[in-house]
Formats: sequence, structure tokens, C-alpha cells
Amino acid sequence: MVLDYTQKVIQHFKHPRNVGEIKKPSGIGIVGNRICGDVMKVYIVVVRVKSGKNKGKEIIQKIKFQTLGCVAAIATSSMITELAKNKTLDEAMKITREDISKSLGRLPPIKEHCSNLAADALHEAIKDYRKKQKRDK
Repeated sequence: MVLDYTQKVIQHFKHPRNVGEIKKPSGIGIVGNRICGDVMKVYIVVVRVKSGKNKGKEIIQKIKFQTLGCVAAIATSSMITELAKNKTLDEAMKITREDISKSLGRLPPIKEHCSNLAADALHEAIKDYRKKQKRDK
């Protein structure tokens, strides 16, 4: 089966942004799909803003991913890092699979589940961070 990927998808697959592991992350999100075998890890570093329009809010200062998967899985992982970087946690929690797919031009219908995984991995990393914050207090 030949899949029709946009140039943006191919670009993010061939040259993914923010690949790697963060050694001491604020939060980690790990998700997978048993049917297709894709596994995604998203690492975030959260900081509190000291000045400007987001003063006092927590933002995602650094974000990286590790993905074992297909073209769409890698491209959506790369795109989620671009969309979430420097966003407040509340803004990042609002990023949807539609946002990811739209930012990539579109995904073939059979690969839309990859954008779900990427959004879920980000949201799980934020939830992990928030859970750690409650535990530390």
C-alpha cells in the first residue's frame, strides 16, 4: 500500500525536531498502540515564567521525544514538540490531534491514530509533571 504523505510530513520524518531524551525531565509521557506497534515517549522541562505576559505561569521550556514507529508516528511526534514548546501547560493541554494533523498538512486516514498518540503522549507528560508537583508538596 502506498500512502500519500504531505511534504511537511516527509520533512518532519526525515529531519525530526527535538529528538532525544531529557535526563532529568519535569514530566514524561509514554503511550503506545498495540495494534500498529508505535511507541512514543515525550519528555518535558517546565519552568515558571518570571516576567512578561505569562508571568507566574508554568511553560514548557524544553521538550524532546523518542518514538519507535512509522513515518506518521515520527512526524507527529516531531510536530507535537514544535507545537508545545514555550506554551503554558494549559495551552499545551488544549493541543488536539486535529491541530497536529492540520499542522502537517494532513495525514492519510489510516494514519490519523498517530496524531492521537502524539497528543496523548504530551498530555501524559503534563499529567506526570502535575502529579509530581502534588507529591512534592
